[in-house]
Amino acid sequence: MHSVLIIGGSYFSGRVLVEELLAKGTYQVFVFNRGNVPLNMNGVIELVGDRKDSQQIQDVIPDRAWYAVVDFCAYDPGDITRLIRFIPGTIRHYILISTTSVYVSFQDSPIGEDFPKLSGPQPELGEFADYGFNKWLTECELVEECSVRNIPQTSLRPAIIYGPYNYAPRESLFFDAIYRNETIVIPEYDQSLYSFVYVVDLADIIIRCMQNPRVLNLPFNVCSEELISYNRIAHVLEDLSGSTVRFIRKDIETIYREQISMPFPPDRNLAYCGAALQQTLGFGYTPFIDGMRKTWAYHRYVQQRRKGVKA
Repeated sequence: MHSVLIIGGSYFSGRVLVEELLAKGTYQVFVFNRGNVPLNMNGVIELVGDRKDSQQIQDVIPDRAWYAVVDFCAYDPGDITRLIRFIPGTIRHYILISTTSVYVSFQDSPIGEDFPKLSGPQPELGEFADYGFNKWLTECELVEECSVRNIPQTSLRPAIIYGPYNYAPRESLFFDAIYRNETIVIPEYDQSLYSFVYVVDLADIIIRCMQNPRVLNLPFNVCSEELISYNRIAHVLEDLSGSTVRFIRKDIETIYREQISMPFPPDRNLAYCGAALQQTLGFGYTPFIDGMRKTWAYHRYVQQRRKGVKA
């Protein structure tokens, strides 16, 4: 049994990775986080501690030969350095879950791993101003620390992640509107394109990367080759619901003036190239329509359970 340590792991992508690892039957899964959302899964050893406390890292994490450390929650400078320096045992492969938000703003697309990175915060993003830049700093820390300590590392940069357990208001905004028979707003001039990755694909990719010599000491975008527009999303929603969904088109100025909640920026591309990782792993992504169909089924299941509880 290979010992795998997941930092974070209780929410969304990390939770799906835990489930996929357990299904393999060849991994002993440890999860280290603050314990706010216990997994309570058979076969998972939950370690409660704060990654920002070096003493807790030393005291709580067992001394193991870690086949892989998968880090979902390195958000600030120092997070990587602290963990690598104080984690007991040896690390055979450190996999950082970064983000495509590390790239500078752009209009040409899709872009690959060599595109320029942020050189500072993005004040225009408000409360998320530091997110992309800090993730880039954590990638830089990872390279530096692992180089000094001779630890193989990989940075994975997912684009927009969707699928079961998603707590971010993305696809759920559309699904909830359909349930409530509400009109869905889409941009009048639909020119922006977005890259997505189905969360189960992301978990599969992480597992395929573990100890794979072809991905060591490299960064990779993680996203399907499909580029999705709001129009494409509208067609998929109609197909999933089996009925005519009500849409209204509004220009971008009106969307911003009326402060209409949109899951993806209507005036900016978020399109990336994931070909390098796909070719390296020989991996085929789940088509968007299939991933959304599975996500729709999960969302309906959750809604039905909630109704049952209320009843």
